[in-house]
Amino acid sequence: MQNKILLVEDDLAISDMVKGQFIKEGFEVVSAFDGEEALELFANDMFDLILLDLMLPKLDGMEFLKIIREKSMIPVLIMSAKDGDLDKALGLGFGADDYIAKPFSMIELTARVKAAIRRATHYSQTEQKQEKKVLTVGEITLDLDNFLAQKSGKEIKLTAKEFHILKLFISHPSRVYTKAQIYSLIWEDEYYGDENVINVHMRRLREKIEDDPSKPQYIKTLWGIGYKLGEF
Repeated sequence: MQNKILLVEDDLAISDMVKGQFIKEGFEVVSAFDGEEALELFANDMFDLILLDLMLPKLDGMEFLKIIREKSMIPVLIMSAKDGDLDKALGLGFGADDYIAKPFSMIELTARVKAAIRRATHYSQTEQKQEKKVLTVGEITLDLDNFLAQKSGKEIKLTAKEFHILKLFISHPSRVYTKAQIYSLIWEDEYYGDENVINVHMRRLREKIEDDPSKPQYIKTLWGIGYKLGEF
């Protein structure tokens, strides 16, 4: 069965180039050229991944992503000429799974798309087989069966990546993880050295689980080494 990609890109030349590449790779690709058209297509079809430009007419990429995340955890890979840290932070904070800046290598883009779909498939199969299990640390509990995070009995709304990062640390409370190890285990892909991806996810996660994100207690930073779970 072919994997289906929703390609949201208003530049016709880039859209045709990307679509042609993924068709050659055996994917089915549906193109949208503005945010409103993309929403309509998403509402009426099933996709395995969204390739999303940020600078779109009618409805920009960030607004499109926020709407999608209210309904679905489908993998979303942002591709944009906006390469600043702010745009990366916003995109990943709204729930994007990965970010690639224009101009990009088609080889790298293809590898990242395949990795994102592979991860999503793996997590889906794992959760279907998994018996109900709850992990606890301090005031935080993770219900792995229902994909639910709570602190002091109140739900914490985590993205898929944030949930799996927290699960990784709670499952291995004494282990220290480098950024490269976190990326390899959570993204299941080769680490390209882009620390911003890990930094943004860690900052957003801390903003949701810590009483004081500037003085984290749940996920500690070991400067120059990586991160580990705090002691409770």
